Amino acid sequence: MTAIAVTIAGSDSGGGAGIQADLKTFSALGVYGASVITALTAQNTKGVSGIHDAPPDFIAAQIDAVFSDLHVNAVKIGMLSQVSIIAAVAAGLDRHRAKHVVLDPVMVATSGDRLLNPAAVDALRRLLIPHAEVITPNLPEAAALLDTDVADGEAAMRKQAERLMAMGAKAVLIKGGHGGGVESVDLLLDAGGVTRLAAPRIETKNTHGTGCTLSSAIAAGLAKGVPLVEAAREAKDYVTGAIAAANRLNVGSGHGPVHHFHRWWDEKRE
Repeated sequence: MTAIAVTIAGSDSGGGAGIQADLKTFSALGVYGASVITALTAQNTKGVSGIHDAPPDFIAAQIDAVFSDLHVNAVKIGMLSQVSIIAAVAAGLDRHRAKHVVLDPVMVATSGDRLLNPAAVDALRRLLIPHAEVITPNLPEAAALLDTDVADGEAAMRKQAERLMAMGAKAVLIKGGHGGGVESVDLLLDAGGVTRLAAPRIETKNTHGTGCTLSSAIAAGLAKGVPLVEAAREAKDYVTGAIAAANRLNVGSGHGPVHHFHRWWDEKRE
């Protein structure tokens, strides 16, 4: 049977993040991708100049259309900017008994533009984190969810992951890309303990869509029946390769996208 994943997230008109990054990632990793668009953004590599939220009832209609026809194996959730939208998505997940939910609590774009209404943070905690098989915050997002300081090392990351699991998530992957050092270290905490996922830190400004890509890569693995720890490890490897190849692309004048198809495109055509 064809592995199917759905992304519930905002659209990036520049193509590097959001729905577009998720669908590229699903395709690159051999998974059929469907989508529920929660918002339109006027966005490019230099920043976000406008956000137009989809009506919650239309978001619900998209969810019902996808789940009533497609056998969805995994769900990736990204940008949800309003309380009413979060509630509509949570209700849809309940209605269709969605499984393998990967929640990326998107709050700030790579450019620094805020994407999540501050009033929606509590709704995210209450309504969506308990649905998640894994949540994938970066260091600032984990701190915002916990209303605390940004973790300054792996010990602090682990403590924050434990607090986030106490909110109801089955697992937490705290991403260390915003940290320092020669390695970019993510920590995955689940019922089995802590898994350290490390890769060399790559110096490039072209990291647009990194978080979206990682969470959708995990969802792709889960959709194919890969256990979470293995799915996270494979996703980390894929994203590391996409970042390392990002400078092979020539897209925009700001923070360019990672290279989702780095394993397949002919360099001579880039």
